[in-house]
Amino acid sequence: MYLVTGATGSVGKRIVRRLRDRDLPVRAFVRLASNYAELEQRGAEIFIGDLAQERDIRKACRDVRYIISAHGSDSGQAQAIDYRANIDLMDFGQENRVDHFVYISVLGTDRGYQDSPVFKAKREVENALQKTDLNYTILRPSGFASNLLPLAERFRDTGIYFAIGDLKNRSSILSPDDLAELAIQAPDYEAAQNQIFAVGGPEILNREDIPRIFSQVFEKEPFVINLPLSVLDGVRSALGFLNPDLQRSLGTLRILLANEFFCTSEEIHRLESVFDIQMESLESFLKRYLLNR
Repeated sequence: MYLVTGATGSVGKRIVRRLRDRDLPVRAFVRLASNYAELEQRGAEIFIGDLAQERDIRKACRDVRYIISAHGSDSGQAQAIDYRANIDLMDFGQENRVDHFVYISVLGTDRGYQDSPVFKAKREVENALQKTDLNYTILRPSGFASNLLPLAERFRDTGIYFAIGDLKNRSSILSPDDLAELAIQAPDYEAAQNQIFAVGGPEILNREDIPRIFSQVFEKEPFVINLPLSVLDGVRSALGFLNPDLQRSLGTLRILLANEFFCTSEEIHRLESVFDIQMESLESFLKRYLLNR
């Protein structure tokens, strides 16, 4: 039995789908308010619970062999959801002697960012996991191609591409389908045992390459609107008096916009070699989701 947390999220639902496509038993940890009907129809065991409640995590971990932690939060719940819930998953995973723990972290956790509780939480979880007796694999993904789908759809309709910050910043935009496949396969590969992998797409892209790729996919000339990062800083400062939690959430967004998150060619080669996979390009992902459906 696999336990997947964050099972209705962008990555989690893809993991559950693939497990059920293989006819493997999976327990999907979901919130009552989430949309889990598809997972139930696919034959997943639905576990309705709250990751902030230790008793729910304890119960969810019973009789499982593999734990895939794919959940996340906004910065307002970083300590309870991104940190504490994962510590509890590890504790009960050890108690139940699970065979493997797959943790989906984020690229850049090792850089010491202090303005994002989410990055700090994920780094501490990585440190804690490496000190346990669990067999583990830590996956550090870059930005998801699925996050660009709304921008791509707007571009398809209007030709407009909207961006904040330096368009020269580099990224390795990742198909969440590939990440889901890696999470499922990790327990099966000896070379993935107790290892950390940077996970990204096969190309290192400047942000200015994204509207160019949109243009190629939709055969439309791009009109780029690029706002400086100072606009976001102004919004954050104003929110500090009104909504401190939202201000902290924007701290994570600022880190993502102000810094580069890409994988080296050596890191991608290692990933593809260990998992025997070819990572999907952004252009291929967009065509598959927006042109071929």
